[in-house]
Amino acid sequence: MKQTLQSLLTFGREELKRHNNPEPELDAKYLLLEAFRTDMAHFLMNRSRELPDNQEIREMTSRYREMIRKRAMRIPLQQILGSQEFMGFSFWVNRHVLIPRQDTETLVELVLTEHPGQGERILDLCTGSGCIAISLALKGKYGTITAVDLSPEALKVAAKNCGLLLGGKGGKEDRTDPEVELRHGDLFYALKPGEDSFDLLVSNPPYIPTGVIEGLEPEVRDFEPRMALDGSSDGLEFYRRIALEGKTFLKKGAALYLEIGYDQGAAVQEILEDGGFSNIRIIRDSAGLERVVTALWSKAG
Repeated sequence: MKQTLQSLLTFGREELKRHNNPEPELDAKYLLLEAFRTDMAHFLMNRSRELPDNQEIREMTSRYREMIRKRAMRIPLQQILGSQEFMGFSFWVNRHVLIPRQDTETLVELVLTEHPGQGERILDLCTGSGCIAISLALKGKYGTITAVDLSPEALKVAAKNCGLLLGGKGGKEDRTDPEVELRHGDLFYALKPGEDSFDLLVSNPPYIPTGVIEGLEPEVRDFEPRMALDGSSDGLEFYRRIALEGKTFLKKGAALYLEIGYDQGAAVQEILEDGGFSNIRIIRDSAGLERVVTALWSKAG
């Protein structure tokens, strides 16, 4: 039987179906295009042509079958491909960082709308891949952006994304994006009291209750870093710490933007009110779910 791109796609789709992949056709197609270094237009033109039997095709076929094997194990598609789109940019990802999600774009878009940038200093906690900090650097007009994470491996990913997206490549050598300064530490322990002070604090912290994690899809439960997911028994530990510890590092009038779970708005609002924050708002995403809590710190840091 002759081998074609279509026959390989059929093989991949059926293999993923057999392992209960939620989107077997789409995932098999993405992996095929990647393995054969082609695009959808050329796939459609050439899908029924018999593939030549040479070393290059054999290597591409072998790579595709290995990628299908990994996806059948429920390894996330983005980790296999090594990238994920976020805010119009391609971010490198691996198993050490949370995969950037469209949900988080709600936070970035809100910050850009309400604070497009006038030289502000931004702090991004739990930066992971750096997707929030780097997107703000690329799209806003801020002064400095400090991005913090407890995971050294996550900071390596963020550093690579800084190099790829903020490195002055692609004919944009005249770009004036602020540098994203990466720091290792447990939230505010990465900062220096009396020296570090910020106008904006943004964060997508771990917020899934510990007991919920085992019920998540295997892509998330088994292959994304647990420390980027686990928000303690009630999912609220990081919000308590931000409300309590962040005051030292916020300027008077500083704005806070925090991603939350769909049912955490009231609880996070109460935490911030108890912490002395004002002008608290709960923002919903495009699906109508609670997604961001924003507030102001009206006292001197």
